Amino acid sequence: MADARGHLVRLNSDRARGTAQSLVMRAPDGFVMILREPTRTNEQNDKMWAMLSDISRAKPDGRALTPQVWKSLFMHSLDHEIRFEMALDGKGMVPIEYRSSHLTKQQMSDLIELIYQFGAKHDVRWTDPAERIAA
Repeated sequence: MADARGHLVRLNSDRARGTAQSLVMRAPDGFVMILREPTRTNEQNDKMWAMLSDISRAKPDGRALTPQVWKSLFMHSLDHEIRFEMALDGKGMVPIEYRSSHLTKQQMSDLIELIYQFGAKHDVRWTDPAERIAA
């Protein structure tokens, strides 16, 4: 993929590695290369939101929270940074959350596992048949 931000090459074959090597060798001085773990998959994201919705509906400990709020709580439990900023009107603080789209596949797996553990502890009924079997 080439656009104003550069090239994306997934290193999943010898051919892809050759393409990456060629791009590096042709890059002008001063260009930057970043290698990083792949981010979470769409399947992981869908699973996370389904599970968070199940927890939201279950209202564990009487907590009637949105799936978004539950996500922030779980991410905080895994030490993902969530900062707060003063509201525009000066009345209270607003969470500026870390985005789950930035998580690696392993970090997302850890998040989903934490949600499973919490759900099991609080007798959450999973709507996805796969979650019902796993729990």
